[in-house]
Amino acid sequence: MELRSTLGRVRGLGSAKDGAHHWWAQRTTAVALVPLSLWFVASVIALVGANHATAVAWFRSPINATLMVLLIVATFYHAALGLQVVLEDYVHHEGQKVAGILAVKGLAALLGLLAAIAVLKLAFGG
Repeated sequence: MELRSTLGRVRGLGSAKDGAHHWWAQRTTAVALVPLSLWFVASVIALVGANHATAVAWFRSPINATLMVLLIVATFYHAALGLQVVLEDYVHHEGQKVAGILAVKGLAALLGLLAAIAVLKLAFGG
C-alpha cells in the first residue's frame, strides 16, 4: 500500500520547461531546410558536368557560400535535435541516455564545424 497521493507521485516528474524550445527549434530548422535543400539540389544539378575550377568559382560566390554554411548548420542542428528525441524516448538507462546525447551533440558540432570550414576554405581560396 502506497501512502503517496497521485499529485505526490507526479511532482517533480513534470515539464522541465525546455520542451517548447526544443519543439520550436526542430520545427524552425525543418522549415529552413526546405528552401535550402531545394536550392542545394538545383545547384548540384546546375553543376553536373562542371570542372573543378567552375565548382570552386561557384563556392566563391558570397551568396552560395553563405547558403551552404546555413544548410550545414541547419542540417546538423536539426539532426542532433531529432536524435536527442529518439535517445530520450528509447534509451531508458539515464547514464547511457546522457552519454548518447552528449555524443550526438558533440559529433554534430564537430562534423558541422568541419563542413563549414571546408566551405569557407573553398570560398576564400585557402
